[in-house]
Amino acid sequence: MSEYLRPHRLEEALGALQRPFTVLAGGTDFYPARVGRAIEEDVLDISAIADLRGIARGPAGWRLGATTTWAELIAADLPPLFDGLKQAAREIGGRQIQNAGTIAGNLCNASPAADGVPPLLALDAEVEIASSAGARRVPLSIFITGNRRTALTAGELAIAIHVPEPMHAARSASVKLGARRYLVISIVMAAATLEIADRRIVSARIAVGACSAVAQRLPALEATLAGAALDATLADRVEVAHLAPLSPIDDVRGSADYRSDAALTVLRRLLQGFAA
Repeated sequence: MSEYLRPHRLEEALGALQRPFTVLAGGTDFYPARVGRAIEEDVLDISAIADLRGIARGPAGWRLGATTTWAELIAADLPPLFDGLKQAAREIGGRQIQNAGTIAGNLCNASPAADGVPPLLALDAEVEIASSAGARRVPLSIFITGNRRTALTAGELAIAIHVPEPMHAARSASVKLGARRYLVISIVMAAATLEIADRRIVSARIAVGACSAVAQRLPALEATLAGAALDATLADRVEVAHLAPLSPIDDVRGSADYRSDAALTVLRRLLQGFAA
C-alpha cells in the first residue's frame, strides 16, 4: 500500500525525501495521469507548507514561492515586468486548474509545452533547490534538462523561483497558439521581456516553447533587437535564421514545418504588441 504524507514544515518534507517519494503540489498533472488506476507510489504532498507559498520583493528582485498558484500570481500586484507571466497564467487550463496548479509544479513537470516556462525564461529566472544538505540556485535555462526531466537529484525539492530586478524599466508579454482559445495544449508559445530606455530596447530576452524538448531562448534575435526603436518596424526584425535553436517535431497538434512557420508569426505578433 502506498504512503501519503502531508507535512506542514519544510524540514519535515526534506527529511522525508531521504526516501523515494513522488512530490505532489497542486496535483493538476499527477491525478489526470492516474485516472482509472490505483496510486501505487509513495506521495509527499507539500501543499500545506506555508513557507513555500507567496510572492515577495527583496533588494535583488522577486521570490515566487514554489506552491504559489497561478490564480494567486494573476491576482498579485506586480509591475509590468510580470505581464507576460500573467498572460500565460490566464491560459493555463481553466479557473479550477489555475486555483490549484502551482508555478514550480509547472516547471518540475517539465513538459515541452509548459506554459510557464517561456515567460520565466524571458524573466531570467532561477530555481531555488533545497535538500537536507543545504540549498542551491540553478538558472531555469539549465534546470529543465529534457522532456519530463529536470536537474533535481534524489532528496532535492524546488522551493522557489527568483526573478532578478532589471537594470532598466521593463515590460514583458507572451503569446500562445493552440487549436482553440482556451483549455488547450500549446502548439507554439513565445514570451519576451524588453528593458527599455528613451523608447529604445536596451536588452531583450526572447523564449519559445513547444518547439523543442525544452523551451529555448533566441540569442540571435535578442542581439538584433538590442538598440532597436520601439516602433512599428520591430516585428519586421524577426527572421527565419533567428529560429535556429528550435527543433520542432511532428505530432497530433501540428507538423514540424507548421510549428516553424507559426513560431515566426507568433514572434512577430509578440513584438508588434510592444510597439502598440
